[in-house]
Amino acid sequence: MLNLYPAQIESVSLHRVGNKNKNEAIFLSAEPHTLNDEMAGLLKEYFFRPFREKEENYFKFSNEVDVEFNEVYKAVVEIFEDPSKAHATSKKITTHLYEQSNHPHIKSGEVYIVFFSDMVIDNKKTEAVGIFKSELKHDFLQFEERNQNLDILIRQGINTNKLDKGCLVFNQDKEEGYKVLSVDSNRYDAKYWLENFLGLEPLTDENFYTKNYLKFCQNFAKDVVLPAEDKQQEVLFMNRAVNHFAKNDAFEESSFLNEVMENPELIPEFKHYKVEKGPKYSIEDVSNFDIANKAVSDARKKIKNVINLDTNIQIKMDFINPESAEKFVEKGWDEERQMYYYLVYFNKEQKS
Repeated sequence: MLNLYPAQIESVSLHRVGNKNKNEAIFLSAEPHTLNDEMAGLLKEYFFRPFREKEENYFKFSNEVDVEFNEVYKAVVEIFEDPSKAHATSKKITTHLYEQSNHPHIKSGEVYIVFFSDMVIDNKKTEAVGIFKSELKHDFLQFEERNQNLDILIRQGINTNKLDKGCLVFNQDKEEGYKVLSVDSNRYDAKYWLENFLGLEPLTDENFYTKNYLKFCQNFAKDVVLPAEDKQQEVLFMNRAVNHFAKNDAFEESSFLNEVMENPELIPEFKHYKVEKGPKYSIEDVSNFDIANKAVSDARKKIKNVINLDTNIQIKMDFINPESAEKFVEKGWDEERQMYYYLVYFNKEQKS
């Protein structure tokens, strides 16, 4: 769990990179930027907003040979070891970014290298290095009094409600490549930021496995359970799967299958589907892992538990109490109307 509110900006360096392919220049500031309290508060909100709104999908620095050959990793190590070198090191990071900015689609922009204190991750205080880039410029209006008239002036600037690119590197798990979060609002150049510049790969921790296994189950429900049975059973299967994850601290696949797979004939189908589709979710060889509660909560919010009927009626199942859907909802076929039906039992209507 990440808590960004206590974080303090200890230093910030501002630079600008152009598109190297178009012979645009790089500008490196001679000194770090001096912030007042108002600007520090505005920048913190600008930097942190997308990380609060996004799932916590962690990455780590990597390299084909060894992580120590990753340029950004080396620079971040320098900053954590001696924060007084943050500005000098920020120039190395920005120059490395400029070297990767050689595709015609890549936009020029401002680069912010920030050293933070008092970050809280998994209830532990730590330091962090933030690397951010603003690219897209927006028109805005300013007004100026001239003599007896009020004039409109058109200016260009960045929208502080939307960060274009950013990453937070936490001073944890150095030997494994640190814990890193990354955001990229502009998907036209995804490899440029995540792979070419940062050199990141997913961190395969309990959050990663919990999230990916549930995504895999969701696709199994859609591709196998739905065609074999019906929409109600697809929804109920995911209800049982999510609730199994919610009530256990550790995942064990055979126990999971015995509990959630009401139709035993689907167990071989599940195992075959895992061989076929498992590599897409990096779970092909995974059958035991610790469960991340936050990943379960996030998955529960995203999984649809609604049956949409072609008669413009929706039936919403309860994820918390799936047994209600099994005990009080029945599906049948009406010979006279030549239509399927759902029969719903209840004692009284609840007030909304």
